[in-house]
Amino acid sequence: MKTQHNTRFAALALAATAAFASPVFAQQTEGALSRADVNAQAVAAMKAGEIVSGEGRPQGPESMAASTKTREERKAETMQARRNGEFYAGGLGTYMSNVVAPQRAMAKSTKTRAERKSETMQAIKDHQTMQPGEAA
Repeated sequence: MKTQHNTRFAALALAATAAFASPVFAQQTEGALSRADVNAQAVAAMKAGEIVSGEGRPQGPESMAASTKTREERKAETMQARRNGEFYAGGLGTYMSNVVAPQRAMAKSTKTRAERKSETMQAIKDHQTMQPGEAA
């Protein structure tokens, strides 16, 4: 039994060796560029502005827009927007837009709570509201 197992293993190993030694798996070296050649071409293309390094960036020199403002000008605009209440730093912006903004919008409502409640109940009766769990 053991010799039969060894014979099967030897036959399988011989078949695998023959398959990987075939010309199909051999490397094609005719006309292939070396790694150094490919790297040199990529560097030359980057210097010429034909490609941009990094992922997810637009390709080509026409897509690289140069800024017309200095860093100091951009910082000054940001600080002025913060002083005017147009821009909030860090997580405060998320808080202001998701929590405070709806509260401010509701603060100017001309309807009473009873009126809003009756409108909501009527919308439920008329099947104009989404079912629980369907809202996005």
